[in-house]
Amino acid sequence: MSEPESPPIDWRALEEAALTVRTRAHAPYSGYHVGAAILVRSGRVFSGCNVENATFGLTICAERSALVQMVAAGERDPVAVVVATRGPSAAAPCGMCRQSLAEFALDLPIRLIVAPPPGEAAQAPKLTSLAELLPDAFRGDALSR
Repeated sequence: MSEPESPPIDWRALEEAALTVRTRAHAPYSGYHVGAAILVRSGRVFSGCNVENATFGLTICAERSALVQMVAAGERDPVAVVVATRGPSAAAPCGMCRQSLAEFALDLPIRLIVAPPPGEAAQAPKLTSLAELLPDAFRGDALSR
């Protein structure tokens, strides 16, 4: 039995999902709002935003928030991710998020976008990959069983 074909990547729709959920972020301490949208092989899109906590250690990033939604829905096969931040330049996922994404797909294309402040021009999106951001990722097959 062959693996189902990946759906076409509608980057614009993924960007909109990431930008929309970014507005719902809870970031009262840093003021740094992030949104992420993950497209899975079935064609569904899962989004998440960062949720800060006064202890900081309990903060969850947007990318991991979207991954949790994906897994809770029974999906395990991401094919593309968009991360939306706001700032002087597009920001890549943190190390913890990179490792969390690597649990599911090493060849994952990731599009990084910036939501500009009102009145400022948008920057061009940056397309990268998880393999580029996390070379030699640690994976479950490295564990002795």
